[in-house]
Amino acid sequence: MRITGCLTAAFIVSTTLLTACSVSVGGRSVDKDEVATQISNKLEQQIGKKPDSVTCPQNLQAHTGATLVCTLDDQGSKYDVTVTVTSVDGDQAKFDIQVADSPKN
Repeated sequence: MRITGCLTAAFIVSTTLLTACSVSVGGRSVDKDEVATQISNKLEQQIGKKPDSVTCPQNLQAHTGATLVCTLDDQGSKYDVTVTVTSVDGDQAKFDIQVADSPKN
């Protein structure tokens, strides 16, 4: 997960890249709610606070290189969060998470 810039006062952190979010694959995709949960959990691990919400528009396809853009909302600011599958091994998919440098609004 790469977090840069100032998400909100609570989300001020230095640039970091975390990888290896690993989730079980159901069929050929990862459930959108599970992806959103992983994003929230990784942010909490990294900076000590979960965002107000994370939503993903659809399931994440379980193949290397697949991407999905979710929306992080915290204290009224919305950010794109790009999720990219880095590997799939059996029923486990690993992905990177990158939060946009600046808010959408």
